[in-house]
Amino acid sequence: MKYIKQVLGGDLRQYTMVLALGLLIIIFNIISGGRMLTSSNFQNLLSGNAYVLILALGMLMVIVIGQIDLSVGSVAGFAGMVMALVAKNYSIPWWAAVLVALAIGVLAGAWHGFFLSQLGIPGFITTLGGMMIFRGGVIWISRSISVPAPQELKWFGSGYLPEWGPSFTGMNNSTLLLGIIGIACYIFAQIKKHKHSGDATGVKDPVWALVVRIVLMSAIIGYFTWLFGSGRVGTSFPVPGLILLVLTIIYHIITQRTKFGRHVYAVGGNKAAAALSGVNVKRTYFLTMMNMSFLSAVAGILFVGRATAAGPADGTSWEMDAIASVFIGGAAVSGGVGTILATIVGGLVMAVLNNGLMLMGVGADRTQVIKGFVLLAAVAFDVYNKKSGKSSIIGRLFANK
Repeated sequence: MKYIKQVLGGDLRQYTMVLALGLLIIIFNIISGGRMLTSSNFQNLLSGNAYVLILALGMLMVIVIGQIDLSVGSVAGFAGMVMALVAKNYSIPWWAAVLVALAIGVLAGAWHGFFLSQLGIPGFITTLGGMMIFRGGVIWISRSISVPAPQELKWFGSGYLPEWGPSFTGMNNSTLLLGIIGIACYIFAQIKKHKHSGDATGVKDPVWALVVRIVLMSAIIGYFTWLFGSGRVGTSFPVPGLILLVLTIIYHIITQRTKFGRHVYAVGGNKAAAALSGVNVKRTYFLTMMNMSFLSAVAGILFVGRATAAGPADGTSWEMDAIASVFIGGAAVSGGVGTILATIVGGLVMAVLNNGLMLMGVGADRTQVIKGFVLLAAVAFDVYNKKSGKSSIIGRLFANK
């Protein structure tokens, strides 16, 4: 048990969802006869769920400040529809239509942020009104019919990294380069972390644990690099996945390394104490809600690009999947707790669950029931562990060691 803690580097409870994700992938791969762990399936899984995971990035910050945003799906659908309509009716370039959609997201977030920060209306009520307004707006301006999107957006919604260089690798070389960069960045980060591991306690992590950790993670990154890069000709790591990856890194840095990120957690932990310590609570509320709607517009753009058209039903119930991803990732209902990386893991659990049940031929009705039980079980398990101080699944398996 002690050696596992040294390798993983911390409280084992934080790896519960990672373990659950791995088990889900293995179980569904066995049940589906190997159809889960294939290049085409994982490419589709990432492309088809990138927009929900992007929503989850912003939703985490909203939930950390102790609020909720029910409008994200409606804002995404409205922004995507406006983008398609202005591109079609006014013949403006696709990139200008994208800027219009992003501006709508920012304005919608400013609207929600104003009511929350200046008038003190809870986010639940504010965004419930926003959900109704923008959902009705989508149907109104579209007249309940789909509108074709600019063809250039297809690359953002369902495109792949380009092929280049020699063919002797037997893989898509753009994906291979991305995997090498990922491994190199992980090694650099772990070495840097190891150098400062004993600063607080005076006890440095053993070098062998660092080496084992690097080898294990490099093997995992290498395997998925091969999985994404060895598919049929013309496919590789999906562009929506790359956009998600970049946003995940950006928001991880924002939440963990910036003044604004510290303010978000301070306000969520104790609003009164944060205000007394000099945190501008109103500004934190405003910027967090505006950021959420901005990411909603990004998600709407990616979805429209993948679907090649904007529809009146786009965005329906997206907020439920985003909220579920955050809570499965371990965020606290009361606010103040949660991380970007854990949220991504929670979102991937939902994505793998959807994908695996689809491969098994389970209908949408039963899928919703199963997802509901998974959400309740994940949150209940997390709350129980925090209240009773119990160890994780890993801890119980190795309790006698």
